[in-house]
Amino acid sequence: MPAMPFDFAAVAAPFRMQPGLRRLAPGATQLTPNRPSDAALTAKLEVLSAHASQALLCSDGFDPGPMLDALARHAGREQPQALKHDAGGGLHAPLLGWSVHAGQVSGDGPEAIGRCLKALPADWRATGLLCLAFAEDFAIIDGTSAHIPWLAVCLPSHWSPQDKVGRHFAEVHAPVADNQLLLAASDHLARLVTGEEAWERFVWTVTHASGLDQHPQRHPPVPWPADLDAGGLADCAWFRTERQTFIPLARQHQAIFTIHVECRPLAAAIRTPAQAAQLHDALASMSPAVLAYRGLSDARERLLAWLATHR
Repeated sequence: MPAMPFDFAAVAAPFRMQPGLRRLAPGATQLTPNRPSDAALTAKLEVLSAHASQALLCSDGFDPGPMLDALARHAGREQPQALKHDAGGGLHAPLLGWSVHAGQVSGDGPEAIGRCLKALPADWRATGLLCLAFAEDFAIIDGTSAHIPWLAVCLPSHWSPQDKVGRHFAEVHAPVADNQLLLAASDHLARLVTGEEAWERFVWTVTHASGLDQHPQRHPPVPWPADLDAGGLADCAWFRTERQTFIPLARQHQAIFTIHVECRPLAAAIRTPAQAAQLHDALASMSPAVLAYRGLSDARERLLAWLATHR
């Protein structure tokens, strides 16, 4: 199994809900190509085939065309094996065997991908191809208004994209527990990530839901098993991570927000005693509000007991 893009240094104690932004190193990649057998492609294809209206969202009057063109050009430069962007605005995903040009779909790749793209509204098909070509989900952040006018999010982590589109950055994060740092910095953050530099951040949680798609309407949260001991609970626990990056479009005062979700069995994700100790201390320092928000209240003590035996 390939290494996760997640940086385990983001697991820190005391745990705090904070921006945690860091500058991207020169030459660092922001996109991860999907191949036909990849879990992210399978999950995204299912969502776009059955629930596209919950994933592809745009505020009234907003024109995503310049952003889509910028994203396609960025993808073509960074990952040319996964996306090619022609002078006429057409997109071709060589690894998937499908293309979209002027809203028309063509290709000879897996039939399920072609069927999915053709079923989308014509003006969403290029976005659909971008979503399927890469593991990342996408959103636009407007630096002038600090609003999020457009999303293409197939694999949300227990939140609903329909509730976020068109809203201010602070409103988007209002439900987050212990969110004072995030809310206080929201306008500054929106201006920062839509400037000249590229940024990244990492977020994580422990969950017993293994699927990449955790939209609350499609996958309502369920409680942790109450009858399992520490070892049994750890066996059904998953380490869910996100690498988030910002592709700046400084001229438009916008940024493309990318979200790469991965989910691994907890025992496989914790590879060293030092990592077990990091996660133990971070979980131990979470406030009751954060534990409740992340659905960890009933699991923390058992997870801590398991981690203590592995540190």
